[in-house]
Amino acid sequence: MKSFSCLPLVSSIFVLTAMPSLLSSAPVITSPGNDWPSYRGPNGDGATKATLGKAWNKAGPKKIWKVDANNGFSSITVSGGLAATLVTRDFEGSETEHVVAMDAATGKERWAFPLKLAKYDGGGDSGTKDNGGGDGPRSTPTIDDGKIYVYGSNLDLYCLDAKSGRKLWDKDVAGAYQGKNIEWSNATSPVIEGDLVIVGGGGAGAAFLAFDKNSGNLKWKAGNDTITHATPTAATLLGQRQLIFFMKSGLTALSPQDGKILWQQPYPFNVSTAASPVVFENIVYCSAGYGVGSAAYEVKKTGDKFETTELWRVEGDGLNNHWSTPVVHQGYLYGIFGFKKYGKAPVKCVDIRTGKEQWSKDGFGPGNVIVAKDQVLALSDKGDLVMIAAKPDAYTELARADILDGKCWSTPTLAGGFIFARSTREAACFAVAP
Repeated sequence: MKSFSCLPLVSSIFVLTAMPSLLSSAPVITSPGNDWPSYRGPNGDGATKATLGKAWNKAGPKKIWKVDANNGFSSITVSGGLAATLVTRDFEGSETEHVVAMDAATGKERWAFPLKLAKYDGGGDSGTKDNGGGDGPRSTPTIDDGKIYVYGSNLDLYCLDAKSGRKLWDKDVAGAYQGKNIEWSNATSPVIEGDLVIVGGGGAGAAFLAFDKNSGNLKWKAGNDTITHATPTAATLLGQRQLIFFMKSGLTALSPQDGKILWQQPYPFNVSTAASPVVFENIVYCSAGYGVGSAAYEVKKTGDKFETTELWRVEGDGLNNHWSTPVVHQGYLYGIFGFKKYGKAPVKCVDIRTGKEQWSKDGFGPGNVIVAKDQVLALSDKGDLVMIAAKPDAYTELARADILDGKCWSTPTLAGGFIFARSTREAACFAVAP
């Protein structure tokens, strides 16, 4: 594999298509409180205290800009006026993953940096009528303190200068730590915890890896397990900060300070696990497709010892999440459930404590949702953006608009009163808040 140590590329794959008149409403996103800097938001849980504002009218939310985005299920992260995602484009005659940084206000590309060759074994583009329409990188960049962290499909971790795209350091997890990739390649995103950037994917004794986010020096490594496509979740349970990985063996919680394993909960694996763990108080919810199903576990602590107790479990594909991680709001899960129901999978509201379904609405397909204050924002797999009341009593649709062409398996993001969303063809920004 050729090593890419070149300076960032300037490329035309992102082409600004927004009319100049729209730029007068362009987002000014500079306050950290308005950022969406990592996969699943400022706290890594798919939720933000920001609001979507009033429901838009039949014309849909106001488009600020829309650009071409060639292949990828990477979401868009936004921080310090920068919007970043991963795409596939040509580099020296080969299809290669690239991290692309855009001006959040205009969509204009600032720089692009090539990672490694793009090869996904057809996982995202089977060629079937319902599932065709593009493939590409599955991981999402993390923006932190003027740097962008990227964990590519080939288990290649990079730290780049956010302003220039210059490489500051990189780690070949597959080579240096005997990591072995999984079917359809890595989809997990890097997690920033304090001064650490944390990923999974190494071999024996290095399933979990923590690097100094500034220098790239290894801080700790631990464990013997195999990663899945699920990005780990950082949360505080019972006063203890924890990193919860959803590995092939099940759930594993570690201390971010030293990598000490705090607790483990076995859980079945079949083909692929892709939805991240969801935490509510001292409850951890997990789910997988391919007939595995979903479950919730209560985490308890006696002295320094943690243990888990199963609260409920539903096997099979009736109540499960394929790769669409739900968001918990006031004790209820809001998310897209079902397995391989392209164009049809429902949004559901489920009590995380009991597994009881509160309501269900078909017709979304395996897209993704986030929660903004008391509203759910869902992006369907065919590009419909839907605002839903985050209430467990009934499905209440507040607004809907068709905003993107192409297949949307990524998660919409909300930053500074603007929605950023993408498909395997386009990336776009819309104004929704007053």
